[in-house]
Amino acid sequence: MESAKPLPLMNAAMLLRALFRRPRRTPGVPTPRTVFRLDAIDPAEVRRYRQALGFRDEGIPLTYYYLLAQRAQLATMLEAAFPFRLPGIVHTENTLRLETAPQPGQPLQLTTAVAIRPPAESGAVYAVLDTAGSQDGATLFTCRSTYLVVRGKRDGHGRHRPTDAARPALATWQLAHGSGRAYARVSGDWNPIHLWGWSARLMGMKRPIIHGMHTLARACAELEDATDRPVRLLEARFKAPAALGSELALDATPGDGAFAVRCGGRVVAEGHFELGAG
Repeated sequence: MESAKPLPLMNAAMLLRALFRRPRRTPGVPTPRTVFRLDAIDPAEVRRYRQALGFRDEGIPLTYYYLLAQRAQLATMLEAAFPFRLPGIVHTENTLRLETAPQPGQPLQLTTAVAIRPPAESGAVYAVLDTAGSQDGATLFTCRSTYLVVRGKRDGHGRHRPTDAARPALATWQLAHGSGRAYARVSGDWNPIHLWGWSARLMGMKRPIIHGMHTLARACAELEDATDRPVRLLEARFKAPAALGSELALDATPGDGAFAVRCGGRVVAEGHFELGAG
């Protein structure tokens, strides 16, 4: 394996670094590229994740790999060459793809690169982080996370766009008021906007909201339960927040691979999926 640093944990120390990090805007400095090493995937951690998110079977769910990629991506954004503040950035899109079956007990290398898109007409700026997880030189999974790092001006267009009529739900689930904390315990993501009412208000939110990747993981678990096949690809756009205590409904068509997760009459996440062999 290429020389790599140990993959850091998601914990309070990393959260504090993210909250208080000051970006350095140095012209001409390339965006960071990092290489981290994980000695092995912890089967007990995977088991806790499956149980918390509703996955039935043994094995590693596709969305679990995001937890590894997230650790690498956050550490990458903490590098001095990343030119944006982390508080207030918004996870807008995510793509996960499983390339090959993992080798149990074997080390992983996680390589992450950053690309900053040119500003949109509104002034919005997005950062795209691509992480590839590999074992013995073979790619195991890829994860692309897109973040809104500079908010643009709102022009009012698209706020009331008509949406397609909701199909009968493939599955529904209720978000417990403690579900943000429950997800934090298995993911390490203790972002205050997901935890309690008071902590969300400190961050400018009226109510605590569920992690977008919790929503995507629950959708993945329900798709696998309904089709009795593993999900090998998930492409998602996060459209709106879902408050803790809400009921979510999954609309999906296994034939065309389209899915949407709704909260009330509003789409909170939508995208595309592909299934593997049964």
